Amino acid sequence: MKRVNSLLMVPFLLTMVSESIGQKQAIDNGFITVDVTKSYSPKKELILQNFMDVEYIVLETNDEFVNQGFVLDIGKDLILVKNRVDDGDIFIYDRQGKALRKINRQGQGSEEYIYITNAILDEENKEIFVNDHITKNIFVYDLYGKFKRSFKHKKDPKAYGYLDIFNYNQDNLICYDKYNEEISFVLISKKDGGITQEIKIPFKEKKLLMQTNQTSNGTYVVGPGPYRSIIPFKGNWYLLEPSSDAIYQFFSDYSLRPFIVRTPSVSSMEPEIFLSVRLFSDRYYFMETIKNEYDWKEKTGFPKTFFMYDNHEEAFFRYAVYNGDFSAKKEIYMNAASPVNHEIESWYPLEAHQLIESYEKGELKGKLKEIAAQLDEEDNRVIMLVKHKK
Repeated sequence: MKRVNSLLMVPFLLTMVSESIGQKQAIDNGFITVDVTKSYSPKKELILQNFMDVEYIVLETNDEFVNQGFVLDIGKDLILVKNRVDDGDIFIYDRQGKALRKINRQGQGSEEYIYITNAILDEENKEIFVNDHITKNIFVYDLYGKFKRSFKHKKDPKAYGYLDIFNYNQDNLICYDKYNEEISFVLISKKDGGITQEIKIPFKEKKLLMQTNQTSNGTYVVGPGPYRSIIPFKGNWYLLEPSSDAIYQFFSDYSLRPFIVRTPSVSSMEPEIFLSVRLFSDRYYFMETIKNEYDWKEKTGFPKTFFMYDNHEEAFFRYAVYNGDFSAKKEIYMNAASPVNHEIESWYPLEAHQLIESYEKGELKGKLKEIAAQLDEEDNRVIMLVKHKK
């Protein structure tokens, strides 16, 4: 039976949030409190490998496997990669980067997708789910590209479709419904797309991180780029709805608990300052605030502030994170891509020609130095996986 969850305790919890947040931040109420109007200091410099594991995967290059190395999903045995251009190709590698096969089911037919919004790998069931937000369909293929079935995002053809989708368990996908005025997250059946669970994140009014400009030539919409909405973290799930004053942990019994609570309330701000999570680790939670404003004349906007929470020191800091496999300081942007799964927090593309240049300058060490010594400038990207320490 479908059950709609609502966390009725939230208004009470939010009244407990302190009006001011100092350098020290205790978690007395079981959640972290963030003042989105503050500029945190001092600044900490960190080496990525000191708190995360790093794995490099050299994507094999051959006549059939030349691509832009945009990772769609990674499993225990397989990697799905596509080009950034809309050509419909899905390249399948093993976890060591060996090229296995390429599939392409792009087209106008009933078994074909028009656009790959994202693709979800289900190794347990030996299936690939291709999400096409243009047709609002999810197409299911086997690991060799053979069509198995498809289903609509929703029964209402006028409704917006799902954007972020993750493999939740053997039977369900978890989806983010960005434009839904009430229910932002759902679990849907892998068999037919039916909603098996609605997840109601409490908020006062729907807020969207974007700006709209109505002109005589039409309506123009701009935004700051994608942000994390569904965050798998070492067996747990964290849900971020910009309209809400909390980021919630979602449990297997479908209950919710505030994990990070923001102040002031997003509904009280004009323009709004939104809170986003960039990357989770055992010790550090990397976040950013984004101000919802845009200068249409200058074509600039959405200013951001980057900071982190150190749960050992129970304090906030600005930060710079460096890749320890570079002898020179090579800063890593904490999170260049979406989270992958509970093991892999993020992935970063490393261009072959740039690695070769760094190698020739003597800037590389360890495994990355060994990899760069074998590269050709025309090779596919090297994929850096940022993984949780075991």
